[in-house]
Amino acid sequence: MNILFVGNSFTGRNDLPGLLERLAASAAPPRPVHTRSLLGGGMSLQHHLTRGEIMSALQEQSWDYVVLQEQSTKPLKSPAKMHEAIRRLDGAIRAAGAQTALYETWARKHEPDRQGAITEAYASIARGLNALLIPVGSAWRRSLTEYPDIALHDPDNSHPSLAGSYLAACVFYRVLFHDSPAGLWRPAGLSEEQAAVLQDAASHP
Repeated sequence: MNILFVGNSFTGRNDLPGLLERLAASAAPPRPVHTRSLLGGGMSLQHHLTRGEIMSALQEQSWDYVVLQEQSTKPLKSPAKMHEAIRRLDGAIRAAGAQTALYETWARKHEPDRQGAITEAYASIARGLNALLIPVGSAWRRSLTEYPDIALHDPDNSHPSLAGSYLAACVFYRVLFHDSPAGLWRPAGLSEEQAAVLQDAASHP
């Protein structure tokens, strides 16, 4: 499976694409995943459109999925502009023979009540375009409620900790492969118990 990730530090922190590759490779039988990332600190999808790198990447090789991750506050402050950028990118992605996947992100630690609006901003455009929704933020909300002792946010209260990125990778695995990540690879920075809890949190739609 060839996946192009387009986003910013919410994707790059802890190397989410690499975590997904390691997870998929640990399945039995292994599921090879090859990724490429177009990332920039704080970049919005409109910024990615303006830069044009994504258009070149779509022509350089064949992709199964192109993952779009919007700047973290755009779903709250400018959902209409977010949707406009996603529609334009989706057209190019489909023309290149790939499928659009939307990486639903999470609320900041001190604003958990905003998760509903973030989720709806991603889910509504996913429905409208028949794009694949990767509901990471929803899994974060479930994990933070059921397992509050596992810190998903970095100390800045915005970016993901290793546990947060691993949970995201587990959600990607479940959605892309229609399979539970239970029992798969875990990074050295997480205990077996923590990994099992995060795998479980990712395993529910």
